Amino acid sequence: MAVRTRTPRTFHRAAASLAALTLAAGLSAGCAADDEEPGSGKGGEGKTTITVGVFGVFGLKEAGLYKEYEKANPNIVIKQNSIERVDQYYPGLLTHLASGSGLSDIQAVEVNNINEVVSQHADKFEDLGKAPGVKKDNFLSWKWDQATADGKTIGLGTDIGPMGICYRKDLFKKAGLPTDREEVGKLWAGDWEKYIDAGADYMKKAPAGTAFVDSGASIYNGASSGYETRYYDESGKVIYKDSEGVQASWNLAMDAIKGKMTAKYKQFTPQWDQGYANGKFATVSCPPWMLGYIKDKAGKKADDQWDVAQAPKPGNWGGSFLTVPSAGKNKKEAAKLAAWLTAPEQQAKLFEKQGSFPSSQAAFELPAVADAKHTYFDDAPIGKIFADAAKSIPTLVLGPKDQPILQQITDIGILQVEQQGKSPDEGWKAAEKKIDDLLEQ
Repeated sequence: MAVRTRTPRTFHRAAASLAALTLAAGLSAGCAADDEEPGSGKGGEGKTTITVGVFGVFGLKEAGLYKEYEKANPNIVIKQNSIERVDQYYPGLLTHLASGSGLSDIQAVEVNNINEVVSQHADKFEDLGKAPGVKKDNFLSWKWDQATADGKTIGLGTDIGPMGICYRKDLFKKAGLPTDREEVGKLWAGDWEKYIDAGADYMKKAPAGTAFVDSGASIYNGASSGYETRYYDESGKVIYKDSEGVQASWNLAMDAIKGKMTAKYKQFTPQWDQGYANGKFATVSCPPWMLGYIKDKAGKKADDQWDVAQAPKPGNWGGSFLTVPSAGKNKKEAAKLAAWLTAPEQQAKLFEKQGSFPSSQAAFELPAVADAKHTYFDDAPIGKIFADAAKSIPTLVLGPKDQPILQQITDIGILQVEQQGKSPDEGWKAAEKKIDDLLEQ
């Protein structure tokens, strides 16, 4: 089953503020913008209006799920309120939570913000673990745990970003590396060090003007996402300076830079986009939502040149949750809608139509996911590849400042080494200073 490509929500992710475009077929840039005021309550003629606050093109509306629910529930009208960027959306959500007003009946929360919401604002949300129709076993355990504390689950997972490695078959062939996705996956199976070894082999016969990987940030983000602890420990203590996951992933990125394996791009910039268009690098760490981005930027001339293999180790990059604020006007109906939108069948539809990979493990067995292939990536069985990865992702310990810590490491530390010629020690100290200043604010 081929997956069509749309544009998902705008993500504010690891390497930079970015517009993450999805996987399926005719990419439509831009974001939904709805003018309906939150909390309007009655929708006229005895109908109840449920408002849904999201960021970017979240996909629920675009996939037709709201209309489907309204058809099955004639007394319900759904109005979506969308803000383009999550880094603009989330501060507003915190402001409305503090005042107890201006909230939508359902509010989306991005994974990089869920820990702060759970640890500091859980009392302002309904316990969706007790909502009608919600089955904990439908969800991946690590996804469920991210929105749960002290037995209260305030968010139901929508999508996730299990990691793969996207690679150029034509460049691999010219460099004397295998091109079959199964054989490529075996090159680095189980160990990111093997990925670096494959990079060294690639560079020995690299086609002129190409590098093995787009950036050191790609390696760091891919590797670090597979560790349970990175920036915080389970008690909430900041541990990034002594974290095994951070240091091991940093060292991998430094090894790649030292070996001249990276194309030195900053991800999600025009220069990076041109790198795709001009075939300047052979691999990139990619979750499902990245596939549509690659298709759009690499274009028709690279059709059937890209493929996707398993990552060295399972990791996650991206994903969101639906929550129901306790200050909302329609909590009961909102909880029912949130449960329905995140049920396996709806998550499978969202994947098929928008490319958002399900956080519901029950959805993995449905044909829309299990049989999914991506024509641009040589009919790669993306449903199976990413489902296999998702099942083994560890429960990542999250903290309130995960996103900005990660961004300082990639955008300050790694880029100074990669683009400015600083030593690894100088790059790390520059990132460390920025992080410490940020944490003291």
